[in-house]
Amino acid sequence: MTSDNTGDAESAAPTLAVDSARDKTNHLSSQILDMIGITGGKVTEGGAGVSLCDAAPDRQYRMRHPWGIYEVAPEELEAGFQRLRKELPEHGWKIVDYGYDSSPNKNLELTADSETEPFSVNASLHITGSSGKKQPMIQVHVVSGCFRAPEGTDLDKEF
Repeated sequence: MTSDNTGDAESAAPTLAVDSARDKTNHLSSQILDMIGITGGKVTEGGAGVSLCDAAPDRQYRMRHPWGIYEVAPEELEAGFQRLRKELPEHGWKIVDYGYDSSPNKNLELTADSETEPFSVNASLHITGSSGKKQPMIQVHVVSGCFRAPEGTDLDKEF
């Protein structure tokens, strides 16, 4: 999932209705929130959205669901981030990257791929540097691989 489907991948993309993919993405995001285990604070609004895949932008799409948890003490955010790191593999996710990003803030981040679904998650912990002092948070981005829209679907109306 960490790369875009191109070329022969066009025919390999599973067919799935956009509403079903949106439901699946929102469900996975909810599971990830549960793994983080922070009950206080606030979670950003909104749900999963559609973006087009380069391989066949008229027929293929992917789901993206960026969200975050904020208004929580940095220590709670760090504990929640470590719970996520521990629980992802226990829930069928393979952590493919973990460490500090290259920003001056040195935010801790992880990327994991689902072992059963065409989805990846990237999470980053923002508790250091200027951004962490202004608004400590965990940012999460759930993204799917490419799906083929069922025949007759107008992807231009799905944004």
